[in-house]
This record gives sequence, structure tokens and C-alpha cells, in this order.
Amino acid sequence: MNSGFVGASNNPAAGLAPKIVDAAEDLAGLEPVRSLKSRWPMIIAGVLSLAMIVGLAKQLLGSGLAGFSHAAPNSWLYYLAFALLYISPPTGDYIIFRRLWKIPFEGFGALIKKRIANEAVVGYSGDAYFYAWARQRAAMVAAPFGAVKDVSILSAISGNMMTLVMTALALPFALEVLPPRYYTGLAVGIPVVIAMCLPFLIFSRKVFSLDRKTLWWIFWIHAARLTVGCVLIAFAWHFGLPNVGIGAWLILSAVRMLVSRLPFVNKDLVFATMTSAILSTSSATNVDLANLIAFTTALTLVVHVAFAAFFAVQALIKRQI
Repeated sequence: MNSGFVGASNNPAAGLAPKIVDAAEDLAGLEPVRSLKSRWPMIIAGVLSLAMIVGLAKQLLGSGLAGFSHAAPNSWLYYLAFALLYISPPTGDYIIFRRLWKIPFEGFGALIKKRIANEAVVGYSGDAYFYAWARQRAAMVAAPFGAVKDVSILSAISGNMMTLVMTALALPFALEVLPPRYYTGLAVGIPVVIAMCLPFLIFSRKVFSLDRKTLWWIFWIHAARLTVGCVLIAFAWHFGLPNVGIGAWLILSAVRMLVSRLPFVNKDLVFATMTSAILSTSSATNVDLANLIAFTTALTLVVHVAFAAFFAVQALIKRQI
């Protein structure tokens, strides 16, 4: 008996072997559930990719293609400014997430998809896609939701703050050129823009996950991206219609940003009214301006479609490999 007792104590693995076998069988039984959970980001990405294609086709075949029925700008500088303008939002996001997560350059493509989904499907669907993309790379970041949430909220806040700054600068001129029927929309819209920011600022400690220093850095990156975007769209328009001075286009780009974010106003009518008043151009030039803006909108949709098709083909090739 003593020898048997001693033998058992000298070989503890013998007693653990049955338990290890049972545990392995239990894990094997759980494998399908675990694999299903690991595939949900891929499922979300696939659904959003399909929604992007449908949304882009609807927009492009609707009002988007109208811009291509007119002559495209001849200057190559227009297309250079447009290309820089197009990649400025994902570039700003890449700078942010490169610092937060050290994401590889592959993440730049995911951020382009994020932009396309936000614009072609529904607001913040792209953020959901990017969150799913990050979850698939758990080794890169353990808990991506907090960072994606903070970056998205700060993007909206910085946009609203820039809108208020632009509104304050343009309001004296806007009141002179806008018809009185737009005053009510502006009077109601501006407080709404402010109110949209207040909850996040008041309850910032409960809303945000990142530290305050990082949050401020992200905010200024977004602000810089918006400023660069205003300058680039102004230069693109200037190169498209060189007879209009760059100063007028800079004012119009600021007006475009603030009008796009003000609620309770007809954005197209307000922008068209202020454009005619600021430029004080002839009817023929106004037609050229409308054609240029339509072409820029349509070209954005075409680039969206091109990237969506490229990413779809790329995903198909990866699966076959």
C-alpha cells in the first residue's frame, strides 16, 4: 500500500490525465459556438459591404450622374485637389488610430470603407464596420469599442464647433444676403448645434474612455482635418472655375460646411442663395457653378463605387487564396 501511495504521489500527471481528456472533449463541444461568435464581425462587414454597393448605385443612378452630362474640368489641378480632399478624412482617422493602436497600413483601406459606409448607407454604419474590423484583429487591440466611440463622438463635436465658428464669422454677411424666411431656421438651428455638444461635455467622464490628453489631441486632429477639407474644396472649385477668385471659394467652402450641419433649413437652397450673393456672378456663371458642384458630387460617388468594387475583388481573391 505504501508503494502504491508513493507511486501515485510521484506521478501526479497520471491522476490529471482523465481530467485533461474530459476538458478537451468539453472544449471540442464548445468549438462551433466559439467559431460562430468569432465570425460575427465578418458577417457585419459583408452586410455593410452589400449595403454600400446598393446605396452607391442608388445615389449614382439618381442625381449623381447628372454632373457627368456636362463638361468636366480641364485642369489637372482640380483632380489633384479632389484626390487630396477625398483621402483627407481617412488620413485623419489613420493618424489617430495609428497612435492609439499602431494599426498597419491595411487599416487605411478599412477607414476608406468606413467613410463610404457612413456616406452611402446610414450615418455611423461605417463606424460599426470599423469596430468589427478591429474586433477581428484582437491581437492588435483588446477593447476597440471605447476608442471607436470616442473618436466618432469627437469627430461630431469638432464638426459642430467648427460650424459655430464659421457661423459666427459668416453670420453678419449671411443676414444681408439671405431672405428673411431663412432667419427662423438659423435661429433654431444654431442652438440645436450647441445643445448637441453639451451632454458630451457635461458628462465627459462617463461618456469617454480615453484620457483627457488623448481626447484633446484627437479633437485637434479632427479640427485640422476639417480645416484642410475646407481649403482643398475651395482650391478644387477654383481650378474648376478659375475666373472666380480663391478668396470667394474659401468663403463658400466655409458656408458649405456650416450649412451642411445646420438643421431645420433647406441646405441646397441656402447654399445656392449664398453662392449667388457671394459671387455676384452672371446667370451663365451660376450655371457653370451648379454644373461644377454637381460634377464634384458625382465624381465622389464614382470614386466610392471604384473603391467598393476594388475591395470586393480583393476580398474575393483572398478567399480563393
